[in-house]
Amino acid sequence: MAIIDADAHVLETVHTWDYMGESDQRYRPTHVVEDAPNGGRAFWIIDGKVHAARQGGGASGLAPARHGDKVELPDDSALMLDVDARVRHMDELGTDVQILYPTLFISPYTDRPEVELALTRSYNRWLTDIWHQGKGRLRWAAVLPLLSMDKAIEEARIVKEQGACAIMLRGVEVGNRLLSDPYFFPLYDELSRLDLPVCVHTGNGSPEIMRLYDGESGFSRFKLVGVGAFHNLLYTGIPDRFPSLRFGFIELSSQWLPYAIHDLTRRLVRSGRPVSDHLLKDNHVWVACQTDDDLPEVVRYVGEDNLVIGTDYGHADSATEIYALQTIKKHSPVGPGVIEKILDDNARALYGL
Repeated sequence: MAIIDADAHVLETVHTWDYMGESDQRYRPTHVVEDAPNGGRAFWIIDGKVHAARQGGGASGLAPARHGDKVELPDDSALMLDVDARVRHMDELGTDVQILYPTLFISPYTDRPEVELALTRSYNRWLTDIWHQGKGRLRWAAVLPLLSMDKAIEEARIVKEQGACAIMLRGVEVGNRLLSDPYFFPLYDELSRLDLPVCVHTGNGSPEIMRLYDGESGFSRFKLVGVGAFHNLLYTGIPDRFPSLRFGFIELSSQWLPYAIHDLTRRLVRSGRPVSDHLLKDNHVWVACQTDDDLPEVVRYVGEDNLVIGTDYGHADSATEIYALQTIKKHSPVGPGVIEKILDDNARALYGL
């Protein structure tokens, strides 16, 4: 049995933007650090706006923050300064494969297509380099220039050949569009052909939502947006419209599934539409769980074939649990057969590994 971390992260550093072409250098993010006696907060300046930078952005001498589960990660591994160091730490953790997600791109960062194109291309080339160095151990979810759909489709074709095993979207995307918006249909068609799943990661692309919930914990800005995307996609029948397209919902936990499915079922029944007894499986949807979810209850609602698990490796927030894969294996209230599926079979199915 392999052990697959379905949600690990890279932390963008100054090196991430070294893959920009000469004509794109004017869009290169600037990394700044507050002047403070013991080191200050770090930021990216992108398109004239300031964005928080995780873990110092890779600047020399700035160590990563302690994680939410109190685990300190080696600098070279956490910041991907040494890909071999990340792989060695995976060996120590007993992880065979990590699926890498971005950090900066979880939030809105520009409304200019040319800036988005420059940043996403450089990020994807950086991950391509990491994939090559990782020798198959480090797969990744690509980010696309969604403000330019023709360029997004072109980029999807490129990253498919460069180790990407998913496309990351946020629960609300460009121009405050829901993921059921016909704007995305050409992309969904192409991703179906490429056999690349859409993975809705915690986060959102709406500056308005960010402003509305400014100062709150992140639950409404990031988590609930993803839960809403799940409900919206299934209620509007998008999985039926694209029967070959897989969907993942990542870093939202799975505890919300009984509530969302209960509500969705009531609405479908009221509208006279059929309701599947295997809602996730029949809609080719997978959800990443956490070790402290009520897994027996979740499995009762959704079965055992559509749950995966990740560690949030590299981040320092409420979802981070570096030893999640070992914990669920040793201390889960569901049977070992279910755990084997969560750690291996289900992740392979979602990511096409």
